[in-house]
Amino acid sequence: MLSARPAPHPRARRARVRTALLTSLSLLTPPLTGGASLLLLTAPAAHAAQPALGSVQLTFSVDDTDLYVNGAPQRWQSPPRNIAGRTMLPLRETAALLGQPLQASGTQVQLARLSLDTRRNTASLNGAAQPAGTVASVGTVTYVSARTLADALNANLTGDDTGRGFTLTALRDGGNPMTPQARFSTDKNVYAPGERVVYTEYPFDPDGADITARRWTGRQDVYFQPGTYTVTLTVTNSRGLQSQPFTRTIRVEGQPVDTPLTYALKYAQPGDAFPDPRILTYPAALISPQASPSYPLLFSDSPEVPDQSGILYQDSVTGRARLLGYHLNGLGRAARLYVIARNLESRPVEVRSERLGETAPTRIESILGQVTLLEYFASTGGTTLTLSPGQSAAVYASPTLSTGSGVNVMQDLSASGKVELTYVMLEDGLPPTPQVIQQLPYLRPDGRHVRGTFPDAVRTLRVTLGALPTRLIIGDGRVDPAVTGTDALTGQTVRLSGNYGVLYDLEVNGAAGTAVALSPRGGLYRGAMNIQDGPITQTIKLPRTGNALKPDEPVLLWRAQSDRLNIDFVPSSGSNLPISLVFYRAGRVGAEGGVIKTYRP
Repeated sequence: MLSARPAPHPRARRARVRTALLTSLSLLTPPLTGGASLLLLTAPAAHAAQPALGSVQLTFSVDDTDLYVNGAPQRWQSPPRNIAGRTMLPLRETAALLGQPLQASGTQVQLARLSLDTRRNTASLNGAAQPAGTVASVGTVTYVSARTLADALNANLTGDDTGRGFTLTALRDGGNPMTPQARFSTDKNVYAPGERVVYTEYPFDPDGADITARRWTGRQDVYFQPGTYTVTLTVTNSRGLQSQPFTRTIRVEGQPVDTPLTYALKYAQPGDAFPDPRILTYPAALISPQASPSYPLLFSDSPEVPDQSGILYQDSVTGRARLLGYHLNGLGRAARLYVIARNLESRPVEVRSERLGETAPTRIESILGQVTLLEYFASTGGTTLTLSPGQSAAVYASPTLSTGSGVNVMQDLSASGKVELTYVMLEDGLPPTPQVIQQLPYLRPDGRHVRGTFPDAVRTLRVTLGALPTRLIIGDGRVDPAVTGTDALTGQTVRLSGNYGVLYDLEVNGAAGTAVALSPRGGLYRGAMNIQDGPITQTIKLPRTGNALKPDEPVLLWRAQSDRLNIDFVPSSGSNLPISLVFYRAGRVGAEGGVIKTYRP
């Protein structure tokens, strides 16, 4: 029987001679056969650490939760035990630490050459039944004789002179030679809180097949709280084979180099959200409205959900105009939205589509506005229709809309003469001919949404930045008043809360070295903006994924390089106003947190 003397401290144990064979193990199980071997620790486990590229050694003591894996301290969830005179190890936990695969089917478990029945607590090695007591259950944990595990793995089991401390050295599982290999590294092993972690991935496939998927657990680009973090990568190749998990451990300690806000101002990408709990305390920037050429906005959103075919809105224009239509199909059958242009002149008139963005069909309202804006900013001009006197043609026709799905369209037109523009919802199968349209009713407003013609489709603003941070407020109805217009079908004055469809032409001076972000103040926001920064023109999706929801979690828009920054912003249909554009001093070398890590593999 093994000695029952108290175990020494783990550090003292490590100093003892651990190569002497434990002769007393012969009293427990048959002699071990096979020599020393190697194992790679790759299995995901509570004890996961940076993989060892050689022997995997477990150094442990009976009834002690502390152990060492290749010299690194770990803790057992279920410590080794002495059961009926045998040194026993927890089966699943030991296999995970050694990176050995377990195959289980019901109560049948296979580990290398060892087969177990966890219900009967029996085992066989290479088909040979093992003595009673080789397998035991402690609660829900299955324990197996340490000697039997070593024999099953062709491993070495050695002990110290206390009779309670052991070292198990095993050969790694060879695995499937066709599976890909996950690999990555980090630029350091120890980081300060708030310091960027640079990951370099280099997975590979043995036969050169493509790596088609990566799955990370525990990965963060920055850790703000001290502690030890485990990061694991698993990859899949084009054949559908998955790698073993590859794991590294990161330690975070010391003095912080960045807060979440200062880190974001250095490293956040356009479209990323970041925390700023003080955002509502920043002073408002001084806005200077500018006179500039403008043109009317014909807005159709009432009735927002028409329940029959009919005319939604109608007015006439000459020259440039912007159209914005937002409707859901409530007809109970498939339908389409049309915008029909009719020449009111006694001569031919050209109608040119200058920009067009649309989203259809979809049932997700916030998608309607965002996709439309992204398409609108990407548009470079379209078709030109020549209309004879009295002739009409569709300047826009939506895809077929199923019941409950919607359409959002924003279009800039230019007409060389006076034309009548008509928004029409028609059940699918009815053509938008003059004969059909003449018989359609004018649909009444729904009392909750707006339609009308608004004379100012462009609002030009100038801002000169001073002290930072500062906020520029858009769409609140007070600092930025709502545009007013007329419902051409009823003659009533209407007010467009939120200024949907209005293009804000914003010029920011003194912008070099600043970062600008969007803060939603009215709830969910999902849109896009167009940036001109010197020679760079870029449309930004806001946010990059999901929705912006909280005022104190702004979404980064841009880091300005030029002194003058031009921003084109249109409030997004289906989203909530107001919003604030918040200007910060951008993170830079010499600022809080010191240097910036620029490598992005």
